[in-house]
This record gives sequence, C-alpha cells and structure tokens, in this order.
Amino acid sequence: MPAANLHIWFAYYLEHLLSKDKIRGNVEIYVHAAHLGIILLIPVVVLGIWTDMFSLLGRTVICVVYTVMFLKLWSYAQVNHWCRSEKSWRKKLSRRRSFSFRKAQDKEIAEISEEASDEVAALNLTQYPDNLTLRDLYYFLAAPTLCYELNFPRSQRIRKRFLLRRMLEVILITNILLAMFQQWIIPSVKNSFKAFSDLDFMRCAERLLKLAIPNHILWLSWFYLCFHSFLNTLAELLYFADRDFYQDWWNAKDVGTFWRLWNLPVHKWALRHVFVPMMKNKYSKASASFAVFILSAALHEYLVSIPLHMYKIGVFAGMMVQVPLVYISTKVESKFGPRWGNLIVWSSLILGQPLGIMVYYHDYIVKTVDPNMLGL
Repeated sequence: MPAANLHIWFAYYLEHLLSKDKIRGNVEIYVHAAHLGIILLIPVVVLGIWTDMFSLLGRTVICVVYTVMFLKLWSYAQVNHWCRSEKSWRKKLSRRRSFSFRKAQDKEIAEISEEASDEVAALNLTQYPDNLTLRDLYYFLAAPTLCYELNFPRSQRIRKRFLLRRMLEVILITNILLAMFQQWIIPSVKNSFKAFSDLDFMRCAERLLKLAIPNHILWLSWFYLCFHSFLNTLAELLYFADRDFYQDWWNAKDVGTFWRLWNLPVHKWALRHVFVPMMKNKYSKASASFAVFILSAALHEYLVSIPLHMYKIGVFAGMMVQVPLVYISTKVESKFGPRWGNLIVWSSLILGQPLGIMVYYHDYIVKTVDPNMLGL
C-alpha cells in the first residue's frame, strides 16, 4: 500500500524535528494524536467513497494494515518521547552535579549512568537519536512485534529447515481454511438466516450448536496459522529473535488469563503503552484495565464495522461483556478450582464466536443482498 508510506515518512521526519528541538511543548502530543487519528480515519473515508472498488476481503486487509500501523507508530512515537525525556533528565542531572557534589544520591545515580553508558558502548548498542533512520523504522514496521525498541533481539542466522516448514504450513493451512470456510461455514451460516429472521429461538440454538464445531476448528487453525506459522516465518526472514507470540492460553484458569496469553504482541503493547503509563499517572489498576478493554473493543469494532459497512456496536458490546466475564470466571476459579474457570473460557470461545458470526451475517445479508436470491 504505497499511500501508507506517507504516514511512515511523516512519523519519521516528525521525530527528526523533535530530536533537534524544532518542536517543543505539548505541540508534539497534539501532532502525534492528530496523525494517529488520521491513520484510522483514512480507511473509513476511502472505503466509504470507493465502496465498489474493494472486495470484503480487500477492505478487511486494508483495515488490518492501518490498525497495525496505528499501533506501531503509537509505540514508535512514545518510545522516542521516553528517550528524549531521559536525555533531558541526564542533562539536568549533569548541570546539578557541576554546581555541587553534596548529594550522595546524585553521585550514585551518575556513576550508575556512566557504567550503563560504558556497557552500551561495549555492546555497540544503538542509542537515541541514532535510531532515527528510515531503515530502522521500516524494519520495525515489518517485524512481528507492536512494541518499538532501539535494539531488537536478533538471531545469528536463518534456519532453512525451520523456515521451510513454517512456509509450507502457511500455504497448506491457508488452503485448508478456505476449503473449510466454503464447504462448512458458509452453508451452516446460510441455514441460520431464516431462523434469525423468524426469531425461532429453538432453531437458532440448534444452528448455533451446529456452527460451533466448524467455527472453533476454523478459529484454532487460524490461530496456528497466524501466531505460529506466519509470525515465525516473518521473524526468521528478518532475523528477529523474540518468538514469544503466545503462551498456553488453552490452560487458562480464567478469562483474564486467556486474554493475557493468547495474543502476546497486543497484550505487551497494551501493557506497555496504556496500562503502565496510566498506573504511573496514579490511575487505579481497575481503571487502567478498563481503559485497555475499551481500546481493544473499539479496535475490534473498527476491524468489523468498516469492512462490512455496518456501523453497529455488536463487536464492541461483545468485547465489553468480557469485563464481567473476567470477574465471574475469577470467582468461579477461586471457589471451584481452575478446571471450572477453564470451562468458562472454552465455553465463551466455542459459543460466543458463532453467535456473533450469525448475527452479523444476518444483518449483512439484509443490508446488501436479496434473501430470495439465496434460496432461503
């Protein structure tokens, strides 16, 4: 997407100006916030005007790409801001020490800083503002992580056999997913249309259970394809050494643990750039956690509503339901044990997603297609 380069170059040159103190004060915050807002707004405008130019899959890919770029450039801006703040603090500390050496604490901090600087020099690590290059920014945008670092962990070589296995998995599982979707999911969802239109709750429940099995197999296959095969392929090609993309979420004792383990790139981003900064600004843990859920719910809604051109709050509401579900599963786990908490996790995965799919499919067909054409 060539147009995305404009946002990348803007972020790069903006950081260059900030590193040279050409922009000061709160202007930095306003410019970055406006830029990030524009990144999310562009797909809304473009896909709204030129609706027929893109397929549903194409619209989804565009929204995913711009959402990932939004998260990455947020991280890029915030980390560089932290680096400037640390650099400014070091200058102030150095000025204080030039007038007086009375405070032992200042002396100790200075010694630690000098030792750290020596270690950085010995390891040949990149320091701010030497990291502000287009090569560095494009590497970060391509790397399988949402959190920017001045020095990413790097592997020594490409393991050819490992890479070949992951690439074959990407090709094979992609075709399996397409076959399952066409032969299993689409017929099941089509058959649920009349039941939802007639509000036949018994038949809706039957269709929900019938869709639950193929949908869950599809979701598990997609998870393996995305978080194991694809991200490892990308990491291997880029010599990216941090492969901590997920942990054993299938053993999660409650819903909160599941959300922390199943998508580690997003979890680490939310923890680093939303949760921890809010905690440092004296917000409560509950408020910080709620803010993370609000942002996550809004982005999930964005990724569904914009491609479908259906501006509802179904996905947002579904994500916000996770907040009380986290509380309930935690209480169940503490009272009855981790197995019962894990049962709630799997039940929400197996039944929640098919329900959302059928509801959105029904509304999408009503909006865009004549149901009589489907033979329903």
